Amino acid sequence: MASPNHCFGCGTTNPQGLHLVFATHSTLGHADNAYGLRATSTVNLGRNFEGHPGYLHGGIIATLMDEAMSKLNHPLGVRAMTRHMEVDYLRPAPLNVPLQLTGTHLRREGRKLFHTAELHDGAGTLLAKATGLFIVI
Repeated sequence: MASPNHCFGCGTTNPQGLHLVFATHSTLGHADNAYGLRATSTVNLGRNFEGHPGYLHGGIIATLMDEAMSKLNHPLGVRAMTRHMEVDYLRPAPLNVPLQLTGTHLRREGRKLFHTAELHDGAGTLLAKATGLFIVI
């Protein structure tokens, strides 16, 4: 019997979690083509995740980036952990509005997986971007 998913980002059993739901798809039209692999989620977070009044906390944004990139590992058929992540905060991310979160697989080098993530507002403005290195375990 599988244990319940208590992950802070995507877990359904964590009452304090973000409860993110992702769809994965290939931008190249072939589900088995890893280089077109993307994971997307619409995020709408409230005051519990506030930093500066009216805006998401930077640590929550980093968590969103990590979650978007980590969701690419399962469709690649691997278990992998974050080794390194770098986040660029470009504009404040507002609370209580739908934001689009996207993770994209770039390439694989042996056990190393290279991913990127972006967070956009409803108008398409890029709010934050990240790069990540994941190691297959």
